[in-house]
Amino acid sequence: MRTNYAAVVVCAVVYWLLGAVWYAVLFSKPWMALEGPLSAQAANMNPILPYVITFLLNLLIAFVLAQICAWRNANTAARGSAVGILLWIGIVGPITYTTNMYETRPVALYAINNFYPLVGLCLMGAILGAWTKKAA
Repeated sequence: MRTNYAAVVVCAVVYWLLGAVWYAVLFSKPWMALEGPLSAQAANMNPILPYVITFLLNLLIAFVLAQICAWRNANTAARGSAVGILLWIGIVGPITYTTNMYETRPVALYAINNFYPLVGLCLMGAILGAWTKKAA
């Protein structure tokens, strides 16, 4: 399988930036209200490390999505986006909703936390699908 590594890196950056906009701008106040106060452990955590780890995990997500897009011949933005949406509908959404349900957390918190990966997978799939002709 041919992988467009530039597209993978761009996808990881886009998803990372989407997270910043999602949680710091669009849903900051309702998200913080629903999450509640930070634990002592979270307050003492290295403030940079989560961002670095998140970016590395975004690279992994983008790479795997690139492989699935190549496998499914998702060679347009629409097809790539559809792959991302389908993965969320069939895997991410149900798994995270089950966890949310057993933790008896508010549905609004589920929506904020999990529509972010839905939008992110859709965007990454669109980028990967549209950028397939330049794969090396």
